[in-house]
Amino acid sequence: MHLKTKRWNDPVEPDDGTRILVCRYRPRGLRKEDETWQEWWKDLGPTAELHAAFYGKHGPPLTWGEYRRRYLAEMRAQKERIAELARRVQGGEAMTLLCSSACVDPEHCHRTMLARMITEAAEKPKAQPRRKA
Repeated sequence: MHLKTKRWNDPVEPDDGTRILVCRYRPRGLRKEDETWQEWWKDLGPTAELHAAFYGKHGPPLTWGEYRRRYLAEMRAQKERIAELARRVQGGEAMTLLCSSACVDPEHCHRTMLARMITEAAEKPKAQPRRKA
C-alpha cells in the first residue's frame, strides 16, 4: 500500500502517484494551471463550520482533541468516499493526500486522520459471501 500525505505546495515526487487535494477550500490566488493535484475531494476536508471553529473565527478556538472528535464524526458521512479511496489503494494505486500550505504539523492535521481511515478501510478483510444451505 502506498499512501502519503503532504501540503499542496510541497514538491512533487515521482512516487506521489495521484495527488488529491482534501481541503474544503481551494488555495487562494492559485491559477488553475499551477495546481499540483489531479483530483479535489473537498468533502473530505473539515466542514466550513468546523474549520472556522478550529481557528476561533466565532469564539475560542477548539482544542485538538475536540477538533479530532468532530472531524471523525463528520467523516462517518463520507464512509463511501473513504471506501472508494481504500479500494484504489488496495488495487495498488499510489496516492498522496494534500492539505493546506499553512498546515505544517502533519500530526495535527485532518489529512493524517484521513490517511489512517483509508488505510484501516483498505486493511479490513473483505466480507465473504454467504453460502446457501
